[in-house]
Amino acid sequence: MDPKYVIAGRLSREYILPAIGKPVLDSPGGNLLYAGGGLRLWDDGIGLLGRIGEDYPQHWLHDIEKLGFDTRGVRILPEAIDLRVFISYTEAFEASRDNPVSQFSRRKVTFPKSLLGYQAPPEFQEDTREPGIYAPGVSDIPKDYFNASTLHICSLDITTQGQILAIFKSGKANTITLDPWSGYMLPKFHKDIRSLLSGLTAFFPSKEELQSLFWGQTNDPWEMVEALGQYGPELIVVKSGGRGQLLYDVKGKKRWEIPAYDSRKADPTGVGDAFCGGFLAGYRKTYDPVEAVLFGNVSASLKVEGSGAFYPLEVLPGLAEARLNTLRYGIREIK
Repeated sequence: MDPKYVIAGRLSREYILPAIGKPVLDSPGGNLLYAGGGLRLWDDGIGLLGRIGEDYPQHWLHDIEKLGFDTRGVRILPEAIDLRVFISYTEAFEASRDNPVSQFSRRKVTFPKSLLGYQAPPEFQEDTREPGIYAPGVSDIPKDYFNASTLHICSLDITTQGQILAIFKSGKANTITLDPWSGYMLPKFHKDIRSLLSGLTAFFPSKEELQSLFWGQTNDPWEMVEALGQYGPELIVVKSGGRGQLLYDVKGKKRWEIPAYDSRKADPTGVGDAFCGGFLAGYRKTYDPVEAVLFGNVSASLKVEGSGAFYPLEVLPGLAEARLNTLRYGIREIK
């Protein structure tokens, strides 16, 4: 059966020392799976588009398939690829990606041999237009994925995002959302960003990414989203972490502030991606942007309570719907 949704993103092998809970030692992760988990909470029919090396544990793919995902779009390259990611969180949920040996020692946790030789990648690669080896390519896409009506592109380099956008726009996708990469959310990339936003259903920058893009121009987030709205997206959702989201309807020039659900925090890894996945499901179900943000909010609120991309799928039946109803009381339209 053709997937209803396609998500393009990155896969990784995670080593996480959460603020609360047990360490995560070599577990499937990456923005592709976190977005998928946030979407799968509400709906199925999801095709995944990404890349891994031949050293990636194959049983992980089988486990992902058992959860109802289509993994035919995950290309296995005939070489080893270091997809390891290390994150340690303080009690204040501040993230550190350096010095894993000392971080494990401080927690009195045995350092895993599989993390030997790990070096944190640079915050930004030298050429933000150069696709990484992990980035999915157009040639990786199964033909029937182009029958999907809904596409989400996770944070990736600007070239990969642009190529995937272009080819899916020529298919049947009528709902397309995109999460930017902080590496190109800089004033010098305004022209490139303009081409990405044209024709998007929704754009998902974080508040920090917006501030970086408009550095020295304005401090008003509403002025920022209005400026980006001129580039052609239908909706802009500003992710503000525990403060919730700002939603801007470009055509109707409507603005909303939507609070985050006050959940128990344990591991914030992938929360923003889970939000994007939830939004996608909510928008497809209702075509109401405010409702879509609430769906994303619930996915994010469940993800932050535990570790792993699919933690939201382990919650008690009915909990997601209960939170959805609770959040509706906090919506505030800005006149």
